[in-house]
Amino acid sequence: MPTSRRPHRRPDVTTAELVGGIEKRELVVVDPDPTWPRTYQRHEECIRNALGPRGAVAIEHIGSTSVPGLAAKPIVDILVVVSDITAEEDYLPQLLAAGYVLRVREPGHRLVRTPERDVHVHILETDDPQIAEYLLLRDHLRGDEADRELYVRIKRDLVAQDWPDMNAYADAKTEVITQIKDRARQRM
Repeated sequence: MPTSRRPHRRPDVTTAELVGGIEKRELVVVDPDPTWPRTYQRHEECIRNALGPRGAVAIEHIGSTSVPGLAAKPIVDILVVVSDITAEEDYLPQLLAAGYVLRVREPGHRLVRTPERDVHVHILETDDPQIAEYLLLRDHLRGDEADRELYVRIKRDLVAQDWPDMNAYADAKTEVITQIKDRARQRM
């Protein structure tokens, strides 16, 4: 993946915008679903068609649904890497025209999702360190049964609690995710 980026044409946003405000949703963790990889493949193709040959530097299936055998929220997470996050005209109108809905605009990150809320597309710029973090966690969980089991236990415990929104639930997983990624780095 290239590490250079073209100069920004404009500064990025400086605050987080949650389009539509906070949403309280029922959170569930379900057993692995064999359709998740096919859902990812369908959306990868849709995104590639929408953005054209130069629109995405990379597209990856990330999150729990990308790990075979891992229980997850039934939401397929996709990472789209673009060369310039601030050049929204290069990707955002095309994704919206393909049927995705803008949910988050924040410094260094955009998120669009399906109207059904079952696919989240995270858009980051080529040199964003979060890209490597997503892939580190995914790849480690694909190969480490003990950490997969730990992660599922924590997720099931947390999802049983009442959260004001999905972001609060995600924040509560930070400690265990950090521990898992630390172990992954030690094994590199």
